Amino acid sequence: MIKKGKCKYAWITTPNTKFQPTYTINLEVSEEEYNEYKSRGFPVKQDEDGFYMVARRKVDGPSGMKRAAPRLFDIDKNEVDIQIGNGSTVKVQFTEYTGENQYGNYAGFDLQAVQVVDLVAGRSQDGDELLAGGEEF
Repeated sequence: MIKKGKCKYAWITTPNTKFQPTYTINLEVSEEEYNEYKSRGFPVKQDEDGFYMVARRKVDGPSGMKRAAPRLFDIDKNEVDIQIGNGSTVKVQFTEYTGENQYGNYAGFDLQAVQVVDLVAGRSQDGDELLAGGEEF
């Protein structure tokens, strides 16, 4: 499934390691979609800017298995390794999954790929501005 919208907190080529290493993106959805996903137990968030579905892919799988990073493309479908800033417009490819374990029912969105449609630049990487050249001091 593919859904287009504005995003926040995109960790696509490098996982967020604050807790368990995870590739993730929050994609803006309508209030109706938010309520429908929430009622079915899918991960969603709401803040002052709107309603979001949360697509994730954990790095660590069962029995020591490591999951690959989702693919990241630019508007021309070239693979890229860039930081996606909050407010960027993206297309997100994901798969819904559900299941049950010893803790009960669970549901999620497996993050497969992201295409950047309109990039809002993220924070500069260390050294990017120096390497780009520019004015001499």
